[in-house]
Amino acid sequence: MKILRRSFPIYIQMLRLTSGQWSVSADKELPVLYRSDHFIVVDKRFDLKVNSDDPTDTVTVATLLRHQYPDLVDSNAFHGFRFVHRLDYATSGCLCIALTKKGARWGHKAFANRYVTKHYLALIRGHLSSDKGQVIDVDVAIGKDSSETDCHRMCSSDNAVCREPRDAHTTIVLLQHGFYGEEPVSKVLLIPHTGRTHQLRVHCCHLGHCIVGDYMYSRRTDTAPFRMMLHALRLIIPMKRETVSVISCDPFVPEIDNLWKPLTTFTTVDDFLGNSENSLTNLIGNLSTLPSVSI
Repeated sequence: MKILRRSFPIYIQMLRLTSGQWSVSADKELPVLYRSDHFIVVDKRFDLKVNSDDPTDTVTVATLLRHQYPDLVDSNAFHGFRFVHRLDYATSGCLCIALTKKGARWGHKAFANRYVTKHYLALIRGHLSSDKGQVIDVDVAIGKDSSETDCHRMCSSDNAVCREPRDAHTTIVLLQHGFYGEEPVSKVLLIPHTGRTHQLRVHCCHLGHCIVGDYMYSRRTDTAPFRMMLHALRLIIPMKRETVSVISCDPFVPEIDNLWKPLTTFTTVDDFLGNSENSLTNLIGNLSTLPSVSI
């Protein structure tokens, strides 16, 4: 019998407001959400690169893992680890790393074939309208923004400067209305069905509700928040002999960030997933149809 070893963060990365300035925990260890023979899932902090070819980038997920788990470093893997997927520098949350070649092959195939389920939480600018219900499907292609030459900015296909657009689909679930500081803000659950670069950020902007603290997609104007408010809450990678199913802590609660003040709750993540066709059983799917990793 295969035994999975699970460990949980020994702390929640708490953010405290002192004299108007936010500070992050100086703890350099990555919280581990899941570990087995084939995978490890960590809770990535915001404003942290996954890896880097720049020798001056001394603190990345790869370097922290190398320090924290030297026995897991694979000299044959680029940067010492096989990252199954990536998160943007500014995005926090669940990040999966394969510990074996078999795990890496399955992980990449699972993402390529869209077997993987990902849930994100975000705070977005303005009060998203609830007139059409709490769920919005954004099915708008995304391509490169040809007007930008100094960054990897993307844009929706309805933009005249969009080049090489590819299909992109996101479900957006309205959770709460509230205020961040003095500004109206909505809390949303984001469920991407495709994996385009900056997909969630672009689709939120397409609706006219940029993610709070998104410097790039606010046209470099949203600089007051201490971070971009996008968090990878949940990750599910199903296979026959092992299902990686991980959930991290919600950082967008007043107990952690007292600038966020929710006023109206429309639904919760648990209620939405429990009462819709997107239940855990359906998210994981029929495991018998999925290829397995040979163990």
